[in-house]
Amino acid sequence: MLVTVWEAVSGQTRYSIPEEMQKGSTVGNIAKDLGLDIKELSDLGVRVVSKGRTQYFALNVNSGHLITTERIDREQICGRMEKCLLTFEIIVEEKMKLYRVEVEITDINDNAPNFQAEESEVKISETTAPGSRFPLQEAQDPDLGINSLQSYHLSSNRHFSLDVQTGSDGVKYAELVLEKSLDREEQAVHDLILTATDGGDPVTSGTAQIRVIVHDVNDNAPVFSQSVYKVNVLENMPAGSTMVTVKATDPDEGIHQEVKYSIRKITNKPSQIFHLDSWTGELTVVGNLDFEEAALYEIEVQAHDGGGLFDRSKIVIVVSDVNDNAPELTITSLVSSIPEDSPPGTVIALLNVQDPDSGENGEVTCSTPSNLPFQLKKPFENYYSLVTDRALDREQVAAYNVTVTATDNGTPPLSTAITIPLRILDTNDNYPLFDKTSYTGYVMENNPIGASLFCLTAHDYDSEDNSRITYSITGTQIQEAPLSSSISINSETGALYALRSFDYEQFREIRFQVQAQDGGSPPLSSNVSVTLFILDQNDNSPHILHPSFPTDGSTGVELAPRSSEPGYLVTKVVAVDADSGQNAWLSYQLLKATEPGLFSVGLHSGEIRTARSFADKDALKQSLVVLVKDKGQPPLSATATVTVVVADSISEILSDLSSLSAPADPQSSLTLYLVIAVASVSCLFFTFIIVLLALRLRRWRSSQLFDSSSVTFSGVPVSQFVGIDGVRAFLHSYSHEGSLTTDSRKSQFNFPKSNYENNLTSQYAYEIKDPILITEELANNRDQTSIQVS
Repeated sequence: MLVTVWEAVSGQTRYSIPEEMQKGSTVGNIAKDLGLDIKELSDLGVRVVSKGRTQYFALNVNSGHLITTERIDREQICGRMEKCLLTFEIIVEEKMKLYRVEVEITDINDNAPNFQAEESEVKISETTAPGSRFPLQEAQDPDLGINSLQSYHLSSNRHFSLDVQTGSDGVKYAELVLEKSLDREEQAVHDLILTATDGGDPVTSGTAQIRVIVHDVNDNAPVFSQSVYKVNVLENMPAGSTMVTVKATDPDEGIHQEVKYSIRKITNKPSQIFHLDSWTGELTVVGNLDFEEAALYEIEVQAHDGGGLFDRSKIVIVVSDVNDNAPELTITSLVSSIPEDSPPGTVIALLNVQDPDSGENGEVTCSTPSNLPFQLKKPFENYYSLVTDRALDREQVAAYNVTVTATDNGTPPLSTAITIPLRILDTNDNYPLFDKTSYTGYVMENNPIGASLFCLTAHDYDSEDNSRITYSITGTQIQEAPLSSSISINSETGALYALRSFDYEQFREIRFQVQAQDGGSPPLSSNVSVTLFILDQNDNSPHILHPSFPTDGSTGVELAPRSSEPGYLVTKVVAVDADSGQNAWLSYQLLKATEPGLFSVGLHSGEIRTARSFADKDALKQSLVVLVKDKGQPPLSATATVTVVVADSISEILSDLSSLSAPADPQSSLTLYLVIAVASVSCLFFTFIIVLLALRLRRWRSSQLFDSSSVTFSGVPVSQFVGIDGVRAFLHSYSHEGSLTTDSRKSQFNFPKSNYENNLTSQYAYEIKDPILITEELANNRDQTSIQVS
């Protein structure tokens, strides 16, 4: 935690706003005016501290504007004061800075003139000479300046007029002027309307009804014994006490001699504090006086007799202060803990002290116990900062409870004390330690993304932030992929998670390091090596390598001589499995065969051998389905289809082919001619092929490849037999292909270049079916004839 030293800032900022603004209205951009960054207001701990029970302003940390928190009534706060100022402080806790702000509340015309009594009586003797003046009640307007009371108006009357006067204090008051003599017998009562208006915009007004009662002659007015009554009282004067008694006399007799007292000019607030007895003239206090709210009261009283004559006097009440308020001690900023290596002068708290009393009663002194390593400094009026005055040692004292006492100079003195708790923090001097020197973990491949692998744990013997450990992976890559894309770690718990599904066939182990770092400043860290082994899972089916599925459209077959003995090796199914261990152990079994019991498959070798000798009834073409299965749990499998052609010699195969003929197409004569032409060419080509084959057979016989009785292939590897559209022949040099299709109206003769490979699978498009089975299909399909010779 950053701790700064208190810095006092002089000067102040002033704003001016009208009263009665809506709650939340903007006063000014205080952040801009004070040079503060709006983005850092919340981080710096900027706030408003104001005096009194009501806080009228607040700081919007998002915009930096100073806004109102309450509707402000200037008259309620400042009364009749010409300048109304609200003063408060802006405190920047992080920088320990203080700014003083003043907001002037300007008056608006929010109060209309108001008469204390809606109806009043004026008693005038009928012998009163014209030109006589009679005071009228004054209207009260709490506003100031042009918004205050400006003039009076009287309803039209032939006996009276209105004269508006301005007193020495600038207050306007109205007097009723008798313009024409009254005659009680003619009219005993005159009803008038008095209107008071202010100068605001718009103009507001108030009215009162004036009832003039005409009396008989009364030629002596009451007279007060003093023009001004001044009295000094203490603010703790009990309610019901008499403050002063006013006295007025009237030399007249009878009803004209009776004097009644009344308060002529008084505001609402004092009217709740004072009471004037209308017959005795005693002024008593009925409320609570408070020097802090008002130190001076002026009350204008009036005495009038039964004849309507009057006299005025003023009562001045001076309230003296008593030490009735204890100092108010407030913590405006506080640091709850500091490192033990903090230098002397480090600020712990910022305190604000206020005493509403005045004079010596409001003078406050703050102190702390002398045996503690702290002292108080006074950087600004009414503010104290609590700072350290020497080095701290956490091993001796780990925590303090600092008592700050504020005492005024009154008699008797009053005091207030607060206790500030402070913890001393340790420094970061211990490295995080893992429970093990290295970690090893295992995970099955094809794991779900987000799976938990295992957890690492480290400990730090420091306290608080110094012992808060953060885990991270410091490895680099896995097969050119960043390690962060494969493994993640919970920075708080040390739990490792898989971010991808691992494949045992790609990599079998992952090595990386995990770092444990504490939260100290500067941070300390330790590393540990982690090895994660990937376990194999049976997720790969066996893959058939032989026989491979031809890509040229032909069907690969194997050739088995009819003279083959039981156990003769026809071919071998070769398969591999990408898994390891027992997941890659393969077994072979014959799943389906054209002639059950004719062939057998080696359980572990995949070799297809004859199980018995061939019989004449056995079909020329044998189809075998071999199942390849691994030992995984659950086991996975694949199938291979092997076609075996049973023949003693190639001439036997060719004789079957030559016995096939293409049927005529009766659909049209054009087709017939085309068929005849193509057939002629095919016959010539077929003759050429027969001659060529005869030469080849003689050459083979001369090399004693076949015996004299039958053509056998026992001395030739199975791999030498290559499929020719379902027939395997042992040819080494040339391959020619002829196709005749009557239905599609196209013929094709391909003469590919000679090759010397033993595998002569057809490399070109063809449109014939298996020649071994063509005899069986001629009855069902007479629209197409295909011949292929190799």
